[in-house]
Amino acid sequence: MATDALAAARDKMAEAGVDPVAIEVFTHFFHQVEEGATGMIPESTIEPHDMAALADIDVPEEVAAEAIRHTAVIKLNGGLGTSMGMDRAKSLLCVRKGLSFLDVIARQVLHLRQQYDAPLPLLFMNSFRTSADTMDALGRYTDLPVPGLPLEFLQNKEPKLLVGSLQPATWEKDPTLEWCPPGHGDIYTALVGTGILDALIEAGFRHVFVSNSDNLGAVPDARVAGWFAQSGAPFAIEAVRRTPSDRKGGHFARRIEDGRIVLRESAQTLDSDKEALADLNRHRFMSTNNLWFDLAAMKATLAERDGVLGLPLIRNEKNVDPGDASSPKVIQIESAMGAAIEVFEGATTIEVGRDRFVPVKTTDDLLVLRSDVYDLGEDYALAQAAPELPFVALDGAVYKLVGDFDQRFPDGAPSLREAKSFTVQGDWTFEHGVEVKGEVTLAKQPAAQRVPAGTVLAED
Repeated sequence: MATDALAAARDKMAEAGVDPVAIEVFTHFFHQVEEGATGMIPESTIEPHDMAALADIDVPEEVAAEAIRHTAVIKLNGGLGTSMGMDRAKSLLCVRKGLSFLDVIARQVLHLRQQYDAPLPLLFMNSFRTSADTMDALGRYTDLPVPGLPLEFLQNKEPKLLVGSLQPATWEKDPTLEWCPPGHGDIYTALVGTGILDALIEAGFRHVFVSNSDNLGAVPDARVAGWFAQSGAPFAIEAVRRTPSDRKGGHFARRIEDGRIVLRESAQTLDSDKEALADLNRHRFMSTNNLWFDLAAMKATLAERDGVLGLPLIRNEKNVDPGDASSPKVIQIESAMGAAIEVFEGATTIEVGRDRFVPVKTTDDLLVLRSDVYDLGEDYALAQAAPELPFVALDGAVYKLVGDFDQRFPDGAPSLREAKSFTVQGDWTFEHGVEVKGEVTLAKQPAAQRVPAGTVLAED
């Protein structure tokens, strides 16, 4: 019985010390799953969404400076990088000159504090799997914590549910795999449960900027902060134009029924609507997952809803052990933080440059970031140095895992500043000083190959 399954799941969460509000949010979603909800957003219920561009908006310097002085920064840092073979926080990956994502983020914030004489607190939303490593790595930045505020808070956890019975899954081989994070939509619940939402308001902060720790383009820019303050909106998301490589990803739209902006993820798209999802002329904008919200508006809305913001459900079906396809099928109940845009009356979006969206989801992305496509300035912000971003496709059978990837680039990434595309098929190791120019494809060979130091790879 589903009632017994919910009771078992709630008891399991309570015994593990999960915050009571998080249990209520889980219960809210459980009932939707029980009723057969899929979280799908049919194409027939939405229409395209357009927006203004930041480049066309005037933001006076004094407005920008005032806004950044009342802004707090939160980085989502719960990911382990398991898709790249990692078993610790992905943000510990080295990205440039011996610096990890965490190093670059910390230095970006410290520079902005000095530039604007701003407190600019930095907080990381960690998972129970990333907390220890992250806090150890940040220990070297003794001036990073802001008095009265923590450097981290933990996202909640919830039980995986067995497909069919909805009973909480058990897995004796590794009981930690019985749990999953509730998606980054949990940030709002976690901010309330930890008391950080109230602490930020009491300390005089007005706005929060949230972004992923694997996106080094997401600098807490004063000009964007100024735009958000000027807008008077309770909630906003930075958007970029979709490119052919984004065809399978989510996008913004407007719900026909009430005119609210919605964020439709690919997991919320019916198979029959996949063609519309991929139509870059119809749905032109996607989320950077860089979002801004007004603290007072967030507090008031959560209070009105008893802590349950009511985000759209994402029903994610997986194996209880992701590495064992024979392990039981489970449902992971998730939500996306950007989906909160439909909750707030007056929420908005703004088109920003692609330089604010430099996510690292694969080793293809990592190679571009480690190359000379970007310069890292004294402010530790990325600046695109190449005339265009190259398309990189490394052989997944060889380069997918970070350990294998690093072995094949022992002296660092090749120069990609003059590359348009770089495709590597098969097993190739690159020595120091290799340059790629134009459109280059290395075909698979019968045996592993080496590209000698100083080689210039150019299209014919």
